[in-house]
Amino acid sequence: MRKVVAGLFISLDGVVESPEKWGFQYANEEMWKGIVAGVALADAVLLGRRTYQSFVKVWPSQSSEVPMADFLNNSPKYVVSAAPVALEWANSSRITGDLAEALTKLKEKPGKNIQIPGSPRLVRSLLNDGLLDELSLSVCPIVVGSGLRLFDEMTHQVRLKLVESTTFSTGAFGVTYRPENA
Repeated sequence: MRKVVAGLFISLDGVVESPEKWGFQYANEEMWKGIVAGVALADAVLLGRRTYQSFVKVWPSQSSEVPMADFLNNSPKYVVSAAPVALEWANSSRITGDLAEALTKLKEKPGKNIQIPGSPRLVRSLLNDGLLDELSLSVCPIVVGSGLRLFDEMTHQVRLKLVESTTFSTGAFGVTYRPENA
C-alpha cells in the first residue's frame, strides 16, 4: 500500500512558513540529494489549497534542469480544499468531503508514495488525525521568531518513531519519523 509522506524545512523554533527566506541557505548538495531521493519514491503530490496556489505560480514554468520540476509538473496533484480552487496546473484534481476516505482510496491505488511538499497546515491536520505515514524534516539551525509553526494547534500528543537521521555540514540535519500508530 502507498504511503502519505511529507517533507518540510523547519526552524529550531518550529517555523515552517516561507523557508526560502531562512532555510534554503542551509541546503547543500548533500541535503538536496536526500530530498530528491525521497521524491523518487513518490509518483503523486498532495497539496493544501494555499500551497497549490503558490506553487502553480512558479512550477509550471520551471525547466527539467530544476530539481523536482519534472516530478511536480508531471505527477498527479491532489488538492485538499473545501473551497473551490482553479485547477490550472496539469494533472490537478480537488479532494473534498471525507479526507480520510479519499486518502484511503488513493493509498489503495497502485503506485508509489504520495508526497506532500510543504503544505504545513495540511501536514499538521493529517498528523493530528492519524493520516500521515511519514514526516521528513530538514531542521535548520536558526530561530526565525515568527511565522506559521508546524505543531501549533495540535490537539493531542502524537508519538513518533525515528526512522532516519542525517547531519549536514551546514549545521542542519534531516530527520524522518513515522507516527507510532502508522
